[in-house]
Amino acid sequence: MTSAGSPERTPLSSSASPSAERAEQTGAAARTAAAVPDARPAGPRSRKGKETRARLISAAKVVFERDGFLDARIVDIAETARLAPGSFYHYFDSKEQIFREVARAQEEQLTAPPEGDRPPAGQPVSIWDRIRRANRRYLERYRDEAALMGVIEQVSRYDAPVNAARMATMKHFVERAERAIRRLQDEGVVDGRLNPSIAADALGAMVARFAELWLVQGYREYDFDEAVEQLTLLWGNALGIRQEPTPAAPPAVTGDTVDEAVDDTAAR
Repeated sequence: MTSAGSPERTPLSSSASPSAERAEQTGAAARTAAAVPDARPAGPRSRKGKETRARLISAAKVVFERDGFLDARIVDIAETARLAPGSFYHYFDSKEQIFREVARAQEEQLTAPPEGDRPPAGQPVSIWDRIRRANRRYLERYRDEAALMGVIEQVSRYDAPVNAARMATMKHFVERAERAIRRLQDEGVVDGRLNPSIAADALGAMVARFAELWLVQGYREYDFDEAVEQLTLLWGNALGIRQEPTPAAPPAVTGDTVDEAVDDTAAR
């Protein structure tokens, strides 16, 4: 999906081997980390130091979600972590630096591999199902951290490192989508007139902006399942993918049919 979805994270991506997926995920994490140059790559070496740093990052997430970036205070972060305010500066130089760490971790979560919802091995997955799964996963992850995503979206407007992390996430999704669109064009599944780069960017931006308007800004209220389905239809229709077959309705069961079935069972 795109800032859209993940792949299965990207709607059209084909199944990848576990090793290939891990390699791609490692690359995505590296790109996101590189986009946040202010984060200290060399953290504390002792176990206690690492635990303390992690406590500060967890506390900062709570404070930023509650107070927003501008009103968040270092003293509140330290207090939430149950540390003396001065301890903060052993690990971070500023509020901006720790926020970039929090934002980086969240962006990595958006691009993380799916957990436990893969179809059984050998079971075919339609293009429509790939799109649907990716859209659902992205929206679920965005919704679950909507408070933090709202702060990240705001800060990304004026903080270059946070904006770079947001763009790294977007790039992760659209590059996968672009490759899949090209492949499906070669197979005659997607409209060959489409420019894959423009299509991937536009559809990715659609899902990303929709998530922000709906889940952060509260622009409108939507049923979650319906929103997923509508975004899936928009994706598939925009690419010119043949309509998904409608499952056949089960036969109507009447009173006579039930009676006949009971009689037939008794006769046996």
